[in-house]
Amino acid sequence: MIRRVHQMKIVQHSTQQQSIFPRTLVLFNTLSLHFLFSVFFYSSLFRQRVFCSRLSLIFLLSETLEIGQRRSLSRPYQNMEKAGGLEGVDQSSPLPLPPVVPPNLKPELVDLPKRSIISRHGVGNCGRRITLLTNHFKVSVNASDAIFYQYTVTISMEDRKITESKNIGRRLLDQLYQTYSSELAGKRFAYDGEKSLYTVGPLPQNKFEFTVILEESRAKHESGSPNGGSPVGTCKRSKQCFQSKTFKVEISYAAKIPLKSIAIALKGNEVDNNAQDALRVLDIVLRQQAANRGCLLVRQSFFHDDSRNFVDVGEGVTGIRGYHSSFRPTQGGLSLNMDVSTTMILKPGPVIDFLIANQNVREPRDIDWARAKKMLKNLRIKTRHRNMEFKIIGLSEKPCNQQFFIGISSFPMKVKNASNEGHTVEITVNEYFAKYCGIELTFSAYLPCLDVGKPKRPNYLPLELCSLVSLQRYTKSLSPMQRASLVEKSRQKPQERMQTLTAAMQTYCYDEDPVLGACGISIEKQLTRIDGRVLEAPKLKVGHNEDCVPRNGRWNFNNKSFLDPIKIDRWIVVNFSARCDTSHLSRELINCGRKKGVHIERPFTLIEEDQQSRRTSPVVRVDKMFDQITAKLPEPPQLILCVLPERKNSDIYGPWKRRCLSDFGIVTQCISPSRINDQYLTNVLLKINSKLGGINSLLAIEHPSHIPLIKDTPTLILGMDVSHGSPGRSDIPSIAAVVGSQRWPLISRYRASVRTQSPKVEMIDALYKPLANGKDDGIIRELLVDFYKTSNKRKPKHIILFRDGVSESQFNQVLNIELEQIIKAYQHLGEVDVPKFTVIVAQKNHHTKLFQASAPENVPPGTVVDTKIVHPRNYDFYMCAHAGMIGTSRPAHYHVLLDEIGFSPDNLQNLIHSLSYVYQRSTTAISIVAPILYAHLAAQQMGQFIKFEDLSETSSGQRSITSAGSIPVPELPRLHEAVEGSMFFC
Repeated sequence: MIRRVHQMKIVQHSTQQQSIFPRTLVLFNTLSLHFLFSVFFYSSLFRQRVFCSRLSLIFLLSETLEIGQRRSLSRPYQNMEKAGGLEGVDQSSPLPLPPVVPPNLKPELVDLPKRSIISRHGVGNCGRRITLLTNHFKVSVNASDAIFYQYTVTISMEDRKITESKNIGRRLLDQLYQTYSSELAGKRFAYDGEKSLYTVGPLPQNKFEFTVILEESRAKHESGSPNGGSPVGTCKRSKQCFQSKTFKVEISYAAKIPLKSIAIALKGNEVDNNAQDALRVLDIVLRQQAANRGCLLVRQSFFHDDSRNFVDVGEGVTGIRGYHSSFRPTQGGLSLNMDVSTTMILKPGPVIDFLIANQNVREPRDIDWARAKKMLKNLRIKTRHRNMEFKIIGLSEKPCNQQFFIGISSFPMKVKNASNEGHTVEITVNEYFAKYCGIELTFSAYLPCLDVGKPKRPNYLPLELCSLVSLQRYTKSLSPMQRASLVEKSRQKPQERMQTLTAAMQTYCYDEDPVLGACGISIEKQLTRIDGRVLEAPKLKVGHNEDCVPRNGRWNFNNKSFLDPIKIDRWIVVNFSARCDTSHLSRELINCGRKKGVHIERPFTLIEEDQQSRRTSPVVRVDKMFDQITAKLPEPPQLILCVLPERKNSDIYGPWKRRCLSDFGIVTQCISPSRINDQYLTNVLLKINSKLGGINSLLAIEHPSHIPLIKDTPTLILGMDVSHGSPGRSDIPSIAAVVGSQRWPLISRYRASVRTQSPKVEMIDALYKPLANGKDDGIIRELLVDFYKTSNKRKPKHIILFRDGVSESQFNQVLNIELEQIIKAYQHLGEVDVPKFTVIVAQKNHHTKLFQASAPENVPPGTVVDTKIVHPRNYDFYMCAHAGMIGTSRPAHYHVLLDEIGFSPDNLQNLIHSLSYVYQRSTTAISIVAPILYAHLAAQQMGQFIKFEDLSETSSGQRSITSAGSIPVPELPRLHEAVEGSMFFC
């Protein structure tokens, strides 16, 4: 029931004109004003960060500066003029008058951006042509002059207390529209579920206030157990079983968003906030449609409660297949990007079945109830005997047959019999359900109850009567077994994915939505046809200067040797209680190495872990193993081959890597062989050879160098990535890693530098890190010095930067924060001439897929698309460098933010394609450039160093805590100097 209690009001705002120029402006020193404006307009000419106040600060300064202070302000300007800092600028021309300053503008320091994202300056032509399909659906807009009106929605209780509940918002707004549609002029709206509402055209008034009364069944808040109210002996619902909640809903005008801003952006003009806001409104319309169908919403994806879309991944977790949808501006016009998406939910069904699966036990009596209590908290369940939903707040302290209500054995409970006469009884949960509900509990009589009440007023339900409600998200990290199961069960071949998407577009009829209809929007139901190109795979050089031609993105070392194999004279094998014959393993490794050109002597010794050590902690096990190593070896070995009992996520891995790489400076290779054959051992040797300084293969254009724009100019290639902790773990620091190329003109050898930073922070803050003693302890300094040492004392004149993991909203931060740090690190080394930069962001977490139009297989490796579905203005392209053997290939999306070096589109695309073939760990082209993947590996491996560390201890003289803001961040131990320049991350 809904009723209106206040007359709707129109809120009008008026502005008053005030004086623009304060009287004190006349007194302001001309030279000081000239200086401040010069800094404002010409700061982009200098390679240093310039901070400038808003113009109102100029007026405030004018009131306080004395004559002598004004003269001192002019001196830096005079010095710059003498130094030629403003050469070419017409200094005789009069300066323009300052712009109008609003009277309420407060002084504020702002950092002026120096660089902006470049626009596209051409497309590539290399490669053979190929016709493709993509999961973009063309959108037509017939009412481009339409305007979205944004309104702010405020929901409060009767006492005016603001409610932030997301679940109640949509129900209230739906109910409100049903009653007040005439007052809203029949306008349909799109509601984001929180605080914003959008209409096409204005509502009749700028402000509305409504009172909305929601009536709900009281049984929804009862459990059938006595503490939810006064139950009747027959356990039937009362006739008066409804309760009301009253809400105040205020809708007030906020802004206009013209739809034509999208059309302006589609013409290649710089996208402004209006275009982004208009696209966001269209996405909200799609989300509202999905919410009305009862879907689970996860950002821009939605998931139906349909068991046909469920895949069990184990431990009570289910993968659910749904759809991602978003409107995107492209060269070919506005399009709807639709893709298959997957998220994790808890397996719906009986709670007891979930607990058994989650803890991997056989019987209910084996359940760890402390762990179960933590897992079940805040989950929603539905009762079998009442068909009502509740939220779990905990478990009872005793089993059902011993648990009295409220948890006090002497607590008297008043119940009513059929004649409506009350009497007091003492009763357990088990007895109550048997006597008053006619339900004889079986196994759950001896198990704890679910508490669905309130902290001071518990409300108990037996486990066997409760089932988990569907579509409850699981946000923790998946185990390796769960992840493997998900990949195996959820992958789709290209043809299957195309059919799924086309069927979804036919079924959901998005353009029939009334809000989209008011915009004149219609959406095609078929995938978009586009043109692509397939780049030729680069030739490789292997041992004996042989050419190796990859086929379908793959090659091998059968009857071939490594290009630059190393010699291993002194090495050992250690075994952490794995079932492995280390003597046989070492012999086979030596034989395989001989075929690949790697000369390996017999191991100095084979060390087996002491059986008693298996029961100790991972750190202690590693320490005891090193005690054996130091006792048996007179000097450190070149290599330690470490055999682990678990193939993935071994507890020993982190402490072992730290001891080897940080404390002793010994290269190590961890393995867990299930089957020893030539292919397995070759893959192991690829890693060992790279770590010890060898080269497995090079691009033919590297040997000798014929790489355009790189062969003649010393060029440093950087790969940057940040790895974050598990979802929900805000206490785990993020790991920032940067790799830099070595031995110019090669582009196949890299060195890594890794740091910790505040959790969930994506921008790298340790690229330049000046210390109190004047030194730079940042990442970039390490890589610049290493490049100089390994490149015949040549300094980089060009720097190509590949950045991973950033969204489009963070592109400007990469250009104006991270790049600025790199420049400062370069200048700190005493350099004046700053290198030219090319900055490229690589994205893998997007939803554009490419399909062959005339073949069922994935697109061939080397496929490039730089027309039609790319950005209408910015310089971006899609590249699928790898061969997709399983499921549907996902191309990498490259965004070129800056190109001072001046690559042609063909040269840049060929360089990026070639960098997918220099990954020394494998014999396949990879899906993204090698520097980024190396940075990811380095962050992942060194992140294991602190996984088991006692953060109160310092290590190797390094500071154990880095302070980032107010959050203490544990600092990674630095690599030993013997391995810091190696490719330890391979």
